[in-house]
Amino acid sequence: MAVKQLQEFLDQHQVKYVTIRHSPAYTAQEIAVLAHIPGQEVAKTVMVKLDGRLAMTVLPASCHVDFERLQNAVGVSQAELASERAFRDLFPDCDVGAMPPFGNLYGLEVLVAESLAEDEEIAFNAGTHTELMRLAYKDFDRLVQPRIVRW
Repeated sequence: MAVKQLQEFLDQHQVKYVTIRHSPAYTAQEIAVLAHIPGQEVAKTVMVKLDGRLAMTVLPASCHVDFERLQNAVGVSQAELASERAFRDLFPDCDVGAMPPFGNLYGLEVLVAESLAEDEEIAFNAGTHTELMRLAYKDFDRLVQPRIVRW
């Protein structure tokens, strides 16, 4: 989903947001520094496979997916990192690794870290390695309806 399409989606749902342009950055931690946002408030999207099906996890920039805990939390027998090849075609209008955490728009389950759900705001890549969006977590929750997971 290109930035413009995401903005249109948010506008249709009367969501207030801020778009922040920054120099190219490829990790959520780099983006947090460039945007002057605490790392725990910048969300990164990590694609996983849960018993062979793709899902989107959303966690703070400063965290890593603990696959054993994820597996136990969602009740699957196998949780693993998805290969880029497995998901890149799902997001043809996004830079690889810069997908916004709106998996619901792509027919994907979205699992969000409990710590992000406790924040007032969430910031995330907006489909490119040079744009970030920030909005109220309650709006993200209302639109995406993610499953909250304790990492």
